[in-house]
Amino acid sequence: VQLQASGGGLVQAGGSLRLSCAASGGNFGSYVMGWFRQAPGKEREFVAGINWNGQNTYYADSVKGRFTVSRNNDKREVYLQMNSLKPEDTAVYYCAAGHMTPDSKQYVSAAYSYNDWGRGTLVTVSS
Repeated sequence: VQLQASGGGLVQAGGSLRLSCAASGGNFGSYVMGWFRQAPGKEREFVAGINWNGQNTYYADSVKGRFTVSRNNDKREVYLQMNSLKPEDTAVYYCAAGHMTPDSKQYVSAAYSYNDWGRGTLVTVSS
């Protein structure tokens, strides 16, 4: 599956952004979808994940309560609503698709679980 993330930009601390990830090819509705981010000089880290039907969602502790992941299988899109943004949220955000069983947080939060990655979108949060 081919993935394209969009929606990044510059926002002040406390603001909001909504990222989108559009998928083409593949059976989108069968994939677990994940959002990861990579800040300058740091390793890529898990942000949020959602199972194939949207019933199970998982979050990194650093974003829990501020970010919400969702998906629309009819539109072949996954979203990341980011509220109360902080300067430390500044990073390139990537969406990823994979199949994993079970779709528990252990696997959803692991980059190795995903086969397909989109080109990232930059989020910059100013203080």
